Amino acid sequence: MRICILGGSGFIGTELIAQLTMAGHSVRVLTRKVAAAQHLRVLPRAEIVATNVHDSVALSAHFADMDVVINLVGILNETGRSGAGFRRAHTELTAKIVTAANSRGVTRLLQMSSLGARLNAPSHYLRSKGAAEQHIEEHAKALDYCIFQPSVIFGPGDSLTNRFASLLRLGGGWLPLAKPDARFAPVFVGDVVAAFASCLHGGSVNGKSVSRQRFELGGPDTVTLEELVRLTARYAQLPCHLLRLPDSVARLQAAVMDFVPGKPFSTDNYRSLSEDSVCRENGLAQLGIKAHSMATILPTYLGAASREARLDAARRTAGRFR
Repeated sequence: MRICILGGSGFIGTELIAQLTMAGHSVRVLTRKVAAAQHLRVLPRAEIVATNVHDSVALSAHFADMDVVINLVGILNETGRSGAGFRRAHTELTAKIVTAANSRGVTRLLQMSSLGARLNAPSHYLRSKGAAEQHIEEHAKALDYCIFQPSVIFGPGDSLTNRFASLLRLGGGWLPLAKPDARFAPVFVGDVVAAFASCLHGGSVNGKSVSRQRFELGGPDTVTLEELVRLTARYAQLPCHLLRLPDSVARLQAAVMDFVPGKPFSTDNYRSLSEDSVCRENGLAQLGIKAHSMATILPTYLGAASREARLDAARRTAGRFR
């Protein structure tokens, strides 16, 4: 198939594009910064195109010969606090994608959303994702679609467990933690990619229709944020001393972090954490995908064996330059 992907240079996109190209599909990756997608050039049948994805004319041109469009674009924080950045990245871009896909006769759209996305959600992030879903449902016309709503996603190169591991290292194992009792169903990136790949053609998968459907994606473990951090520390072999912040302090921390460059934590993040990110229905099981547990995957990239493998590779590289 001919597939166009937006947001393909990141953690999830890299895994997905690798799988799609290995399966023989041709993938066009639209990106604002070609440098951010250079690592994809080694993949067969992957075309990297520099473009402004918010340019409706450019989108239409790039969709002209495509069978499927996949939208992975997402931000966790915005400049400012008004929600305009979230709406632009999630809702307005999705509207442009739907219009361009309709005009070019694209038959299939796969959309990355989030568990908890809805119009009356507590955060700009979740509301803008919910508005994007609504727009697809109301304006897709002849465009068939599938929407995926994952919980937090983990795997090699993630910004979840790796970030917590980095923070624990920097703090000598000490970490102040907002919303420690927030609940998640962390899902392995490989399982998310498998869900996307299985729904490329539409129709039905494992006896379940994947036409104009939503799928909630979660792993087999339901954990609190505190438990997730402690699991990360255990497999990364790091000390872990968590300071559970009461809500009043957590809100203050988020308000201060709103003004820190890069926004490691924000008021909008705090609001997203006010709701549990767990599945009501097991979308992976519906698609015939067996979810991987954190205990199976975390040791492969956080554990001592993983570190030894990286050290061995570094030693081999150093040896070639002696």
